[in-house]
Amino acid sequence: MVTATEQANTLLDKVRPYVQTHGGDVQLLRIDDGKAYLKLYGACVDCGLASVTYNKTIGPLLIKEVDEIEEVIFE
Repeated sequence: MVTATEQANTLLDKVRPYVQTHGGDVQLLRIDDGKAYLKLYGACVDCGLASVTYNKTIGPLLIKEVDEIEEVIFE
């Protein structure tokens, strides 16, 4: 059986190349009580459009595709 962490990491592996082309990266830190905690790296930290990429694309994707995730928090 595939765990929620494995599912989330598989999805992040699919979007990571796009994020990396813009000088950034994203990592799943943990999933706890329905919340996925992600860490931003590189250019994403200070990018004004990062919130759009993460809150309108990556966050909803994780919530939609991984049943155990109800909320995504970017640290």
